Parts: sequence; C-alpha cells; structure tokens
Amino acid sequence: MIEKGHKVIRDLFLDRSPEDVSDIQFRSGKPVYLHTKSGLVIDEQVGTLSGDQVCFVAQLLYSLQEKSDGFGDNEIGDDVVAALKAHHTLDFSCNGVPLADGSVTGRMRVQCHLSMSGPGITCRILSDSIPDLSTLGLSSDTVFSMREFIKKRQGFALVTGQTGSGKSTTLAALLNWLRMEHPRHIVTIEDPIEYRYEACDGDGRASTGLMTQQEVGTHLPTYRKGLIDALRKAPHVILLGEIRDRETMETAIEAAQTGHVVLSTLHTNGAVKTLSRILDFFPQEQHKSVLGRLSEIMMFILSQGLIPTNNGKVLNYEYLQNNSSSVRSGIAGYDSGGKSLEDAILHSGNIGWDKNLSRLYQEGVISHEQLQANRMVESDDSSLIF
Repeated sequence: MIEKGHKVIRDLFLDRSPEDVSDIQFRSGKPVYLHTKSGLVIDEQVGTLSGDQVCFVAQLLYSLQEKSDGFGDNEIGDDVVAALKAHHTLDFSCNGVPLADGSVTGRMRVQCHLSMSGPGITCRILSDSIPDLSTLGLSSDTVFSMREFIKKRQGFALVTGQTGSGKSTTLAALLNWLRMEHPRHIVTIEDPIEYRYEACDGDGRASTGLMTQQEVGTHLPTYRKGLIDALRKAPHVILLGEIRDRETMETAIEAAQTGHVVLSTLHTNGAVKTLSRILDFFPQEQHKSVLGRLSEIMMFILSQGLIPTNNGKVLNYEYLQNNSSSVRSGIAGYDSGGKSLEDAILHSGNIGWDKNLSRLYQEGVISHEQLQANRMVESDDSSLIF
C-alpha cells in the first residue's frame, strides 16, 4: 500500500519541482489539484484517483508522520483507514517524501478527511528554511518596528489574515531573528509544528536563544493548557499558533501583563478590525476593561494577505503599531467606534491596507484588476486609496 502511494507522489513530481507547489489536493474520483505560483492547476500526469489510491497516499504520509513526542509510538495505530474512520479527520506533520531523482519534498502539514466523494487529503509543503523577515515584502520601517517591539520585556502582538496568507512564515522569520540575535527563551505552541529551528544558521553561527517547541495533540491537549504550562518554563517569549476561545485569549492577555511577550494569530482581515474579533470573545460588559488592558500591552497588529500574480504571490498588509498616545486612546475607546483608530493608522509608521495596495499597483507589482479585487474599502472614490 505504501509503495503504491509513493508512486503517486513520484509521478506527481516527475517534471515538476516541489518548490513550485505550495499545496496538493487529493480527492477520490477526481484529478490532483496543485496550488502553484500561477494559481490552482490540475495535474495532467497522475490522472483521476480512485478512493483506494487516495488511501495509498494517506498511508504513505501517515507512515512518515513525525514521532516528535520522543517515544516513537503512534497512539492511534498504524492503519490510516482505521484511524480515519474512528476520528473522521487526521491532522499531522510528516517528513518529506523521497522522489525519483533522489531529492526529497519538504516536510508536509497534512489533513486527511472524509467527504461525500470518499477520502481526501490536503498537503501543505513546508519549507525547510526560514526566510529573513526583510525578504517577505514588508517595508524596512515595518521590519525594524517589529524587531524593536519583540525585544521588549512584555507585550502582546498579533499577525492576522486568512488561511494561507503567510502568518506562520512571518512569525517564524521574526522569532528566528530574535533567537539568533538575543539570548531569549522562546516557547512555541503550535498545531502542528511548521518550522524547525536548527541549532545553527546556514553560516554555522550558533543560536544565542533557546527554543522549546510543542505541538497540540502530541505534547499538549489544548492551546490554553500549553500556554498555562509555558508560563512555568521561564520563557521570555511565547508563540501561540492560534487563539480560538475566550479562555485562551484571556490567558494570553494575562501572560503579556505579567512580564512576557506573547505572539499569536487570528483569522481576521485588517489590523483595526482585529479588535472587533477580540471583543467577540468577551461579553459586552467586559469590553471596556479588555480594551483598557489591550491599550497598555498591545505592541502591534500585522494583518497580511498574499495576492497571486503571474510572477508569484505578493504580500500586501496593514500594520498598526501601538507607539503613540493617539493609538493607545484609539484602542481604549474602540468600543465606542473605530474612527479614531482608523485615523491613527494614517499616521507615520502605520500602514493602511488600501494605501499599501495602491503602492503595489503604482510600482507595477499588481494589475488594476488585482487592485480592485483586493481593496478593503468598498468605494468608487479613488481618493480613499490614492
């Protein structure tokens, strides 16, 4: 079974480099779909897969599952079909798959699931190297600001955006810079672990910081339990892969107030609008208190998205840094309306989504059609952008 699954993967990359593919979609009774730099495309080599063939691929990936708990045993067994029937979905990371030319794909984040057509798999190919923060498409001022904030003794920061917007890559690049440049203990709580932080960088320079990486479901039952446990590990910085409920948000805010830097993500569009999502976790009577606390501890909110172009995906973003009295008062008074905070984002150092989108258009990076399709403000008034 494993060898049959291996053949499907090898055939998929006979004339294609894994570096050109970000995601692979296997579905029963359908061809394989690939997420590439040019968008979603159908693979012409493998053809339509049967339900059995999808299971063969799933079994291969399951056999390569990372035994990151240190014990080497898979608690739900070696049979992916039985595990899928029992749990309905399976989320895990696996090692790269050897290809016909002797190379190996990157590590993968995998979800196996059931649907009306039968078993399916979504694979995200993970990079083996962490990029430099300055290469992602952020301005030099934004990079400098984020690095200055993360060096602080305490604070709260969020990187937001839709699934696939590069949030994990941005955070990994930021943390990788910090651990190489400063003696910090960084604890990450992820689901699953996406990037590995090697002891030395590409030039052989050893990290001055200590990394402790933990995975929800393997090392910890929940994000909140991981966060509570992390506070006992004497960390300077804590990364939560995602905040999903009020209890975790409350604990994250408390951790930031008590002398830690806490980083996390939310699935929101727009730095200013992210505050609305935070308030959604809490009852109305607590909003004023929560905003008051956030005005004191919030360092920055970076909201980003990736725009597909003919030359690959381009990063657009909105950046709000809490470095002035106008931003602090805008956060504290957000429940009465977001106008003051929206005005504050126009100040020096902050970057509005549509304004940065306009810059990308004026520089010829994106087309006018892409400009219009990705605007945040729905208006025919071009002065809102230009």
